[in-house]
Amino acid sequence: MKTFQPKLFSAFKGYSRSKLINDIVAGIIVAIIALPLSIALALASGATPAQGLYTAAVAGLVIAFLGGSNVNISGPTAAFATIVAGVIAANGFEGLVIATVMAGIILIILGICRAGSLIKFMPATITVGFTSGVAVTILIGQIKDFLGLDFGGASPVEAGEKAVEIVKNIGTLNLSALAVGTIGLAIIITWNILGLRLKGKAALVFTKIPSSVVAIIVGVLIVQFTPLKAATIGSLYPDLSAGLPKFSLPSFDLDTVIAVIPSAFSIAILAAIESLLSCVVSDGMIGDKHNSNTELIAQGAGNICSGLFGGIPATGAIARTAANVKNGGRTPVAGIVHALIILLFLAVLMPVAKLIPMPIIAAILFMVAYNMSEWRKFVGVCKMGKVGDIIVLAVTFVLTVVLNLVYAIIAGIILSVIFYFINKAKVSL
Repeated sequence: MKTFQPKLFSAFKGYSRSKLINDIVAGIIVAIIALPLSIALALASGATPAQGLYTAAVAGLVIAFLGGSNVNISGPTAAFATIVAGVIAANGFEGLVIATVMAGIILIILGICRAGSLIKFMPATITVGFTSGVAVTILIGQIKDFLGLDFGGASPVEAGEKAVEIVKNIGTLNLSALAVGTIGLAIIITWNILGLRLKGKAALVFTKIPSSVVAIIVGVLIVQFTPLKAATIGSLYPDLSAGLPKFSLPSFDLDTVIAVIPSAFSIAILAAIESLLSCVVSDGMIGDKHNSNTELIAQGAGNICSGLFGGIPATGAIARTAANVKNGGRTPVAGIVHALIILLFLAVLMPVAKLIPMPIIAAILFMVAYNMSEWRKFVGVCKMGKVGDIIVLAVTFVLTVVLNLVYAIIAGIILSVIFYFINKAKVSL
């Protein structure tokens, strides 16, 4: 298999009108799913709604065009939230751009060096530990908006700092915001349950229309036309306006470059793991085989372009990829359509995003956190795993929540290597 062989270039062999229609429909549906998620994940990362959409559009387009998977959909994901927030807090958005571009270069190098097959050797205990940790940090980070709390100007970054501020300011609880958030969360949960339990035509409404979109529409109507009021995206970002992403080259200050090197490596590792995991999952769904090295090169190019066009880090998104497959997407054309629809939204409808209530964004992210938490795998390792596996899992999880993802991954890898040699020595004895 060639190192770089984008799937798009071979997708048109035997391409038919019916395949084109299926790809277009799937792309539109995935775009509808990606719109609220991209906005929510950008806010969870300390970025703006527009930057989340820039990422889904620019990185999603580049990766679909160059990628090694027929159906992988890329964009901002929850795994990056804490590390992106940390980089922005410490080095500003320009520091994040530099880290994202550097991560893209690292990914391209990994792909050229055929490192795609090596990612599978990353211990599952590390991935479960940091994804569960990220889920907890996202959950903690959204409590403020869900409850409508006022932090009095404080802007905590780490999960522990946020938890302290939540306790300190619990007296500022806004019952209207809580009601809006609770209604949104109830809609999302109920909608998803009905989609799973109903059969036939009745289920189509609940499976084709994303629960997050329904929650947003209801939330906007409640805040606009009832006495229940809550903060909206527009109250946080009053200057939000329609417009396409623009190219901007950061000033590569040496001190900033050195400062973000660990974050760049973490972003690259996360992007590699999550994108290739998404490819493996989708391969199983459609009986295909992705090119892992091509996918890494594409992810690298996508992240470089995302950074240079005002976006944040991107990677393959398993949930959006699965939605693409389930709705008939079979070639990269679906991913391209998804990105173009988001660009259209940016160009014309971006001011509509101002109306979205923040408690609804929090409710969406609560569900994102739950879905990515892998709590069943976490409990399974704790019950059935070896002592070394449990220690690696626990350390990675705790460091992700208490410190950040960089320390968590480094500590997890070091501990995994130590326990590997300890176990090997025991076997030889």
